Amino acid sequence: MVKKSRSPQRREDALSRDRIVEVAIELLDSTGEAGLTFRALSERLATGPGAIYWHVANKGELLVAACDAVIAEVMDSHTAGDTPADTIRALALGMFDAMDEHPWIGTALLQSAGQLPTVRLFECLGQQLRALDVPRSREWATASALLHYVLGVGGQNAANRVSAQSREIDREDFLGEVASAWAALDERDYPFTRSMASQLGAHDDREDFLAGIDLILGGIAARKR
Repeated sequence: MVKKSRSPQRREDALSRDRIVEVAIELLDSTGEAGLTFRALSERLATGPGAIYWHVANKGELLVAACDAVIAEVMDSHTAGDTPADTIRALALGMFDAMDEHPWIGTALLQSAGQLPTVRLFECLGQQLRALDVPRSREWATASALLHYVLGVGGQNAANRVSAQSREIDREDFLGEVASAWAALDERDYPFTRSMASQLGAHDDREDFLAGIDLILGGIAARKR
């Protein structure tokens, strides 16, 4: 008797939570949050939904786990600056780049406010602020300002990129459209914005982001004098 060959869809490895999260990240990167379904996961993992539910209760929990996996990797890779300020810059840029690469993270973090992904970043930033001798009475406000800046600006940058992609235009064309709109504003009502129109197309998002971090760090240093 000739043995039947195994189906190519049959999984040969043991299903694990880490593997589920890994595939979930792949789906989120390629299709966005709307494409992350247990049916799509089942097809990618060549298993039934029940096996996935054994490890992850629902889509919300899976989103948090995927977000946490990305942020944990950033935290592990950017915590060795020469000074606390250098480490904060590295952590912030690492998050900026991660959110640019995985634009779904911004929304996922908003949905999981106060949970482990955000806590990881908050803890890392807070430890560096203590190393900078920020007074305990100002720790909360300072750490919150940094956290909200990193997540807000990083998330907006990612959202802008997704918006441009959905309209099938590149960054240069997208910024050109905005610059043209700014230049057409009434000069009496929007003198500053009109003056910035010529600079909009030439700016570097990462450099601008880091400039904001430096402004916050400069404020911390100034309050210590």
